[in-house]
Amino acid sequence: MLDQDQADKFKKALEKEKATLEEELVKLGKPNPSNPSDWMPEKPEGDEFGPDRNDNADIIEDMEVENASLTELEGRLGSVLTSLEKIEEGTYGLCEVCGADIETDRLAANPAAPTCKEHMQ
Repeated sequence: MLDQDQADKFKKALEKEKATLEEELVKLGKPNPSNPSDWMPEKPEGDEFGPDRNDNADIIEDMEVENASLTELEGRLGSVLTSLEKIEEGTYGLCEVCGADIETDRLAANPAAPTCKEHMQ
């Protein structure tokens, strides 16, 4: 089990990563008005849809690339938020599969790791 100093150290690392992820998400898109935890790509400023189908296709392709990045960042942010919740609940650092302590070197490499090394995917 992690002591309070270790938990505080990982909490700071998670909060820093959370801020970084949120900054990156804002660069790529905006929150979905009907579901604020979901992000959607924005059409870049200055790019307008018009009569040229190739230009329109380029805009859509760029938005699809941004959507893929948003999806990856959203997933990571979800893991970070879950880990922060676990710290508050006192369950941080426990493997979601077997309940054993997650190794500190694993948490140092990935503070949002949900499992011990034995149950890594």
